[in-house]
Amino acid sequence: MSEHDHEQSAVTGAATAAGAGTLYIVATPIGNLDDLSARAGRILAAADLVVAEDTRRTGQLLQHLGVRKSMLALHDHNERDRVPRVLAELRAGRNLALVSDAGTPLISDPGYVVVREARAAGIAVVPVPGPCALVAALSAAGLPTDRFLFAGFLPAKRAGRRAELESLRREAATLVFYESPHRILETLDDILSVMGETRELVVARELTKTFETFYAGPVAQVRACLAGDPNATRGEFVLVLRGADPESAGAGADGLDVDRMLRLLMAELPVKTVAKIVAEATGLAKNALYQRALALKGAESE
Repeated sequence: MSEHDHEQSAVTGAATAAGAGTLYIVATPIGNLDDLSARAGRILAAADLVVAEDTRRTGQLLQHLGVRKSMLALHDHNERDRVPRVLAELRAGRNLALVSDAGTPLISDPGYVVVREARAAGIAVVPVPGPCALVAALSAAGLPTDRFLFAGFLPAKRAGRRAELESLRREAATLVFYESPHRILETLDDILSVMGETRELVVARELTKTFETFYAGPVAQVRACLAGDPNATRGEFVLVLRGADPESAGAGADGLDVDRMLRLLMAELPVKTVAKIVAEATGLAKNALYQRALALKGAESE
């Protein structure tokens, strides 16, 4: 028996002891089809049913593999309704492969409800790891990876997006976001306004695909690069943003609400004077406070 056969036997044996099949969570390519692992290919070929976010897109992948499979559509709008069908298939002893359109399922993709319910029912859930856009972007961004916070997609509307960014402004961990092409420039405008012009940013576009591109530098510079590139607003984006510098974040070491201080003083004084006063009061860098004050003033004027 091969190592692969032993693995399959052990997993299947544990599941069929209760008469149930196994739910495999299969990572698929985010662009380059060669990134599909051999194990993922075997699981897809052997599965009794493929549960797919978009059956048309997954059908293209299966065709590339030379595999014909029954598929069940499961997406954001029908996931809860699909749970009984999925559990019934698994309880009947069938092995299912859950895939998203691209990358690792459940990472800003559907599947959470199904996985949770399957585990609650005592059904084996087995990850088949592989491509993931956020990990790929982090690995090549050149920003700290010892701590990072994945925030998925920011809200579609500007007010909600800015509120979300404001809540993350003091976060010291590297921040990772996904964004769509039709909102990328607006999102960068909001990051610039809330986080400041100099915060370090890496934007990864079309990862693993023919036109893969990285834009890196201060937020203002990256925004200008994308605005000047006619192809830059096409494709899928991952944004990797350096976390807040403790010495220039919105709260001082003593816990003072520096933003509130800036706003109160700006109601009476010029921005340059405000930055100088708050720098003397908190020990924070005057230049960083000046940039932050400008960002706050700009946000309030819109």
